[in-house]
Amino acid sequence: MSSDNPLRQQIIQKAWEDEAFKKQLLADPRAAIKEAFQVEIPEDIEVNAVEEQTNSYYLVIPISPADSSKATVASPPWK
Repeated sequence: MSSDNPLRQQIIQKAWEDEAFKKQLLADPRAAIKEAFQVEIPEDIEVNAVEEQTNSYYLVIPISPADSSKATVASPPWK
């Protein structure tokens, strides 16, 4: 797990330890994060949560550091 975002780490850890939270996170990530961490994500930010399976892997390519017109690369814009 990457150490670039402490909130991301906390969300993943809670999902590993709390099955009810994980189900809510997968169904409605915005509400799950708000309820568990008191972090309100702005409506203009799209949030998706997916769970890797043993036979699948998701590679997320972040915004390029060279593209200075976009939001901060290391942390979400709502953090």
